[in-house]
Amino acid sequence: MPLVHYYNRAFSCDEDQTVLDVLLENGQDIPYSCKMGVCITCVLQTDSDDLPARAQEGLRESLSEQGHFLPCVCQPTSDIRVTNIEQQDLYSPAVVLDIEQLSKDTCRVFLGPTTPLYYHAGQFVNLRREDGLVRSYSLASVPTADTRLEFHIKRLERGQMSNWILDKLKPGDHLGIQGPFGNCFYEPGHADQNMLLIGNGTGLAPLIGIARDALQSGHTAPIRLYHGSQTLAGLYLDDELRALESGHINFKYIPCVSPEDNPAGFSQGRADDVAFQELTDLLGWRVFLCGYPPM
Repeated sequence: MPLVHYYNRAFSCDEDQTVLDVLLENGQDIPYSCKMGVCITCVLQTDSDDLPARAQEGLRESLSEQGHFLPCVCQPTSDIRVTNIEQQDLYSPAVVLDIEQLSKDTCRVFLGPTTPLYYHAGQFVNLRREDGLVRSYSLASVPTADTRLEFHIKRLERGQMSNWILDKLKPGDHLGIQGPFGNCFYEPGHADQNMLLIGNGTGLAPLIGIARDALQSGHTAPIRLYHGSQTLAGLYLDDELRALESGHINFKYIPCVSPEDNPAGFSQGRADDVAFQELTDLLGWRVFLCGYPPM
């Protein structure tokens, strides 16, 4: 049974446990979020040369070379010695430029990074509060068109970061930013490929970025964006998306509300249900799904 050495302590690691599992089980305060190797929140450092390949997937080469790894997906086969990393190695400072209230429980935050951030619309970054709290948010901005980074934040019940952002964050404040990460973005070179974008809630953030990026890149095939919510108020960019639709003949926006009785111009039902009822043959389409996992 391998041992996880963390500073002056050592913990036994069962075959089916990850390094993160072991550290949390033994009361160590390790920041984490998704526990799936996606958000890059829990990065630690090791001098081991026997890491599973997956433990460094998605990390910059320079970080991997320094022994940084993802403990949430690292199931060690031999003893491993791990340490914390300096957060400044991973995060760059960004200033809050503006906050726009979009609905009662959703806002749009605009950030200005102090160093250039090279990203694609639809990717995500980690935002870090001064006390170390980290959450992942998708980029709604388009780098070729927008000078500010745009994020859509919805208040979650007992959500530490979302409640703090909506209640206390203000222009001039600073956040740490890490990334970008993810493969959810528009790829040029497929201008004649139909695109289907389905999202609910703030799952719209990456989708509107992808749609705008595609249109600005000269995409010629149809793009259909279905945005779903349980209330009309939850369709927080309805006017903006209708304006985008009116300006592009190949872009169609379908707002979906369930279970309310809907006025004209709104479809009734879940966004994914409405989309798949209307589009029965998706062979050859490029499909993006963003939002709550049950969808």
